[in-house]
Amino acid sequence: MRALGPGSVSSFLKIILDVVYAALVIGAGGSALLALAALLFAFNPSLLANAHFAEGARYAERAPLIFGGLLAGCLYTAIVLVIIGALRRIFVTLTAGDPFQPENVNRLRLIGGMLAALELGRYAVVGISAWLPWVRDAHASFSLTAWFSVLVVFVLAEVFREGARLRREAELTI
Repeated sequence: MRALGPGSVSSFLKIILDVVYAALVIGAGGSALLALAALLFAFNPSLLANAHFAEGARYAERAPLIFGGLLAGCLYTAIVLVIIGALRRIFVTLTAGDPFQPENVNRLRLIGGMLAALELGRYAVVGISAWLPWVRDAHASFSLTAWFSVLVVFVLAEVFREGARLRREAELTI
């Protein structure tokens, strides 16, 4: 089976990315609605006057924390949407059989930056949750796999940059 062009593995992966992208858009919308509802209930806690958590805390006491968690989830989903969107555009060029386009270099750099942002965000969330008394075992360990992935994506961006440069030179050759 071919890796590039119509009917190839890349076109199959593009379809999968399209489905994942649509699911993430729906999930992001749902998360945003939940965050909005949590914010509204925080301003008017009488709507949930009898709502209790398992530990006995009332909703009004934890409303800002719930809103913050939902907002962090929305931000995480948005970053993943950016990554999937960039991957979709890269796979369009792969399906067309023309991967070494200069735009793919910036797309790969964007993906690398977003992956780094996700990892730094994980450290921030673990750091914030370590201050919360009801959160147990909050520790941010260094993830070699995550940072290796970030470096690989940035190296691939440079490979694509060099491929685009060689392609431009070949087009100028008579």
